[in-house]
Amino acid sequence: MSFDAVERELEAAAARHVFPGAVLLVRDGERVHLCAAGARSVEPTVTPMRPETIFDLASLTKPLATTIAVMLLVREGKIRLDDRVSRFFHNFGVHGKTHVTFRHLLNHSSGLPAWQPYYKEIIHTERKGGRINFVASPSAKNFVYQAIHRERLETPPATHARYSDLGFMLLGEAVEEIGGMALDRFCQQRIYRPLGLRTTAFVDLWRLRARKLEPIPDLVAPTERCPWRKKILCGEVHDDNAYAMGGVAGHSGLFASAADLDVLLCRLRACYTGADGWIPQSIMREFWTRDRVVESSTWALGWDTPSPHDSSAGTLFNRRAVGHLGFTGTSVWLDLDRPLHIILLSNRVHPNRDNEAIREFRPLIHDAVMRALE
Repeated sequence: MSFDAVERELEAAAARHVFPGAVLLVRDGERVHLCAAGARSVEPTVTPMRPETIFDLASLTKPLATTIAVMLLVREGKIRLDDRVSRFFHNFGVHGKTHVTFRHLLNHSSGLPAWQPYYKEIIHTERKGGRINFVASPSAKNFVYQAIHRERLETPPATHARYSDLGFMLLGEAVEEIGGMALDRFCQQRIYRPLGLRTTAFVDLWRLRARKLEPIPDLVAPTERCPWRKKILCGEVHDDNAYAMGGVAGHSGLFASAADLDVLLCRLRACYTGADGWIPQSIMREFWTRDRVVESSTWALGWDTPSPHDSSAGTLFNRRAVGHLGFTGTSVWLDLDRPLHIILLSNRVHPNRDNEAIREFRPLIHDAVMRALE
C-alpha cells in the first residue's frame, strides 16, 4: 500500500492555499496511515503542521460529543428518541413546537432555523453596559437556550430536512438537564477519559478566564482572525455562538487530534459490529442508518450519509457509510462494510473564512485514498 500520491495531493492542496495545512489519518483494519502537510499557522508566524496537532473540530462536535452523549442517555433509558422535547422543557412547546422530538433534532427535521446570530445580541447587551462580563458567561448560555425555546418553526416537524445548529444546541441543553452535569463534564467523564483520550475536550472560556485552564497554543491549529474579537483565534472556539455561550455547546466547541479521533471511531465501530457493549449494537445501528422520517434526506441520527451526487466522501467511497463535516475544515467518513475510516483535519479558515476550496478538495482526497488502498 503506497500513499505517496495521497501525500502529494495533500501537499499540493496546501501549496495552492486550500488550507494552510492538514492532518490525514486513514485506518483500514490494522493498517494506519498518518501524515501532515503544510503549515499549522501562517499568522503571526509560519509554523509547520505536525501529525499530533489539535484542531477546532467545529460541527464534528455534533456526532462526536453531543450525539454520543444522547446515545448513552438512550442506553440508560433516560430518554427515548421519540420523546417530545417539551416533556423536558415545557416552554419549548410554544409556537407549534409541541410535537418536536429528539429524533427530529438528531435528523435535522425539527423545522427549527439553521442558525441565528445570538452572539450579536449578547455582545450588544454587554457593550451597552447592561451586563458586565455577559459574553461567555453561564447567563449568556441560558439566554441562548431560552431564545431557542421561543423560536418559531420554519417548517412543520418531520416534513423537511434542514441542517440546524439550533437543534444541536438544544440537544446539548438536554444532555445537561437530563445527564445532571455540564456537557463538557459529561463528555469528559463518560466518553473521553474512559477511552484515554488526552487531547479531546471542550475549552470552557469561563474557566480559561479564571485561569483554571492553561492553553498550550503551540499544539493547536489557529483559526480565523475574528473581526469582532480582534485577534487570531487559537485554543478558543471559532464558532461565534459557541464562543458567546462560553465555548461549550452542543453544536460546536470540541477540540481533538486525529489520533484521538481514531481511537473514538474504532470504539464506535466495535459497538456497531457488536464486539463492544459500551453502546448497545441496536442503538448504534439505529443511529448509523439513514433515517426515513424525511424520505429525500441523507441524514442518519447525528450523522450524515453520502449524497447521490457530489458527495464530500468522493465517488469511490462505499455508499453505506456515515460521516460529518466541520466548518473549520474538518471531516470524518466511515465505511460500515469494512474497518475503514478517513479523518481529515485542517484549519482552512486560517487566517480568514473566505476560502471555499476545500469543497472541491474533499472528494478528491477521498478518491485518492481509495485508489491507494486498492
